[in-house]
Parts: sequence; structure tokens; C-alpha cells
Amino acid sequence: MRYPVAIEPGTNTEAFGVAVPDLPGCFSAGDTMDEAMTNAEEAITAWIEAALDAGQEIPQPSDIDAMRKAHKEYKSWIWALVKVDPAVLDENLERVNISLPRRVLHRLDTQAKAAGETRSGFIARMALEH
Repeated sequence: MRYPVAIEPGTNTEAFGVAVPDLPGCFSAGDTMDEAMTNAEEAITAWIEAALDAGQEIPQPSDIDAMRKAHKEYKSWIWALVKVDPAVLDENLERVNISLPRRVLHRLDTQAKAAGETRSGFIARMALEH
């Protein structure tokens, strides 16, 4: 999937600014156009992950031509598309096999039980929190 972004041209003293109109509050910047695009991809991914963690719905990308017409505030900006890995949106469960020392597994299970969670749920929450 590809999100349209508006890029404010940079100068020798100012960075390129990037706004993602489909994702409210999602923006980025970079000293070069390439850096701005890379940072925009990271910002979009972080925005989507935070929204999923909060149980929010993720807006589908808009048509870039429609965005150009709808957002006059970006009239002098450059429009581009940023590709987002669809795996970021994938909420399907996947079974994994990991190997841990027994003492670590025992500690993990003790902490999961104390938190009132399953081992898998505890691991997932810990990964999302850090």
C-alpha cells in the first residue's frame, strides 16, 4: 500500500518537511529528499503501529490526485507516494517456536501469571511496550 505525502521543499538552511494528510498528526522531515522520504516511511509505520495498539482503525490511502485537489495548503509542495509494508497491518496470529533456558522460561511464566496473562500474551505486551 502507498500513502500520498506532501513534501515541503528544503533549502540549504531548512529541512524538507513531510506531511501525511491521510494520517492526522503524522509528519516527518529530512535534510535531503531521500532522508525525508525514508523518515516519512518510518513515521507512517510508527503512526500505524500506535493506532493499532490503541485499537483505532487505519485509514486507507487516498488517491494522490484527489489529495492534491483537496489540500490547497500544500499547493507549492511536492507530492509523492510512500510505500508501507502490508505486514505492519497484519493482525493474524502466527505460531512461533523459540528456545529459552528453563530458568528464563520459569521466570517468564511466573511474571505472566502474576500479570494475569498467558505466556504468549505477556511476551506480546512486553514487545509492544519496548
